[in-house]
Amino acid sequence: MRKLLPILLALVGLMAGGGAGYMLRPQPKEHADAAVVCPPTSAPTAETPADSAHGEVAETEFVKLNNQFVVPVVENGTVAAMVILSLSLEVPKGESSKVYDREPKLRDSLLQTLFNHANAGGFKGSFTDPLAMEELRTALLETVRGVMGAAVGSVLITDIVRQDA
Repeated sequence: MRKLLPILLALVGLMAGGGAGYMLRPQPKEHADAAVVCPPTSAPTAETPADSAHGEVAETEFVKLNNQFVVPVVENGTVAAMVILSLSLEVPKGESSKVYDREPKLRDSLLQTLFNHANAGGFKGSFTDPLAMEELRTALLETVRGVMGAAVGSVLITDIVRQDA
C-alpha cells in the first residue's frame, strides 16, 4: 500500500494537470476568425484610413528594427533589472529603406528615451499597465518623429521583457 499511494497521487496529479491544460488551451484560429465580421461595402473603415486626396486606402508597412533594445533599471547605484524591448515602426509603403538608412541615429535617440523612461521609474512595478505603455509609446513616437519626420504613423512594442537581477 505504501508503494501504491505515491503512484496513485502522481497519476491523479498528472490527470489534473492534463485536464487543466486542455481547458486553458488557446482557442483554435478557425474559431477566432469566425467572430470577425467584414463590412458589407468596400468603404474605408477606422482600420483602413482613406487618403482624402485620391479616395484610396492608405498603405503602410511595418519595419522591424534589427536588434533588440536592452535597458538597465538602476536602483541605489546598482543594476536591479534589465528590460529588453523589440520595436517596429509603421511607415508609408516604400519608406522602409529610409528607416534602415537612419537606423543608427534612430537607435541612439530611442535608447536615450528608454533610459530616461527607466530613470523616471517607468519600468518599476506594473510597467505593462496600459497607461504606462501608452506613455512610453507616445515618448517613443515623438522621438522617432524627431529623427524621421511626421511620416511615421506609430511605434509598436512587439516584445517587452523585464529580467530582475
